[in-house]
Amino acid sequence: MHRLLMAIFAALLAVAASTQAWAKDGELGCVDTAFKLIGANHKVCISSFRDPSVPGIVCHLSQAKTGGIAGSVGLAEDKSEFSLSCVQSGPIVEPLNIPDQQSVFNEKTSVFFKSTRVHRFYDRDNHALVYMAISDKLIEGSPKNSISNVAISPWLPR
Repeated sequence: MHRLLMAIFAALLAVAASTQAWAKDGELGCVDTAFKLIGANHKVCISSFRDPSVPGIVCHLSQAKTGGIAGSVGLAEDKSEFSLSCVQSGPIVEPLNIPDQQSVFNEKTSVFFKSTRVHRFYDRDNHALVYMAISDKLIEGSPKNSISNVAISPWLPR
């Protein structure tokens, strides 16, 4: 029995140590939100990504990450709680040859059928880009979402 407990403890330590290696590109950091005795703590993480079709746009996405044993081994379903902010970080070359709507980011948030997606909408009339983060799992009939808009303006070097 003692050896079994030691083996389980060693496996949990290995999983906890390897969670840092699972961090995706562009992850800026995480803040613990709830302590878990076994496994990783619940947390909110912030990551960044650039719009693949519009150089000069960077978005930051904060997402809730489920901890515990299931979260540590990648089997937990993260909550559909996130926030999105996008800014112009460099010159935007016009005219923009992009579709009126396009998916620009996708991240799985559970082992099975759930992910967070970010879509870009081009508001030509108002000279703006609107980004919408949405979970593809419905919550009580309405998907959770967050939006951010970027006014397309001349870029002045700093």
